[in-house]
Amino acid sequence: MRVRGFTLVELAVALAIVGLLLGMMIVPLGTQMDVQRSSDTQRQLDLVREALIGFAVANGRLPCPATPGLATTAAGAGTENRAGGACVITSGVLPWAALGVQETDPWGHRYTYTVTQEFANDPVGGALSTFLLTDNGGITVRSAAGGVIIGSNIPAIVVSHGKNGLGAYTPDGSQLAGAANDELENANADVNFVNRTHAPDFDDLLTWVSPFVLKGRMVAANRLP
Repeated sequence: MRVRGFTLVELAVALAIVGLLLGMMIVPLGTQMDVQRSSDTQRQLDLVREALIGFAVANGRLPCPATPGLATTAAGAGTENRAGGACVITSGVLPWAALGVQETDPWGHRYTYTVTQEFANDPVGGALSTFLLTDNGGITVRSAAGGVIIGSNIPAIVVSHGKNGLGAYTPDGSQLAGAANDELENANADVNFVNRTHAPDFDDLLTWVSPFVLKGRMVAANRLP
């Protein structure tokens, strides 16, 4: 009995179908990985927020940012940039070594960290806290650049620049260029930030220290009033 084999045309069609099926499987897998990394980032941000509050309870102040341009292996990387009891910079990267948290988000980018100076200075005159119950932070979060205010009087904020990483610093100390519009608002080292629904032009994730939660924890720890 004669056995008929595949022709080249049939083989090409079969390979094309297999490639198409593999492509259909790979796209959802990539999407699943992005969703998982976003969830992991949010969990890390929650831990970072608690670490910041814990630092304040232990030290009577929030930490200063770390110098963003230092490579991970450089002296002083991940530690507070401060001198004379005050922050040298108020916007940089999260001082991961001082807080005992991850240096980078799941995409391998450092977290941007901004703090209100008055909340990070050393307490003076025997005070147990550098700030009072009546003090307010200077950071504002909006729904878009120039949009509705969704958070104000914030003493400290942390940003993951998401999958695209635009505006973030990397472990070698370089900053990824290209942040624009609302993402630029989270990367320009000022006190105005944007938190909104993700879209092709925006994939940042943020967390911030609520002034009310921070002060409540300080009161409970007998650091205030």
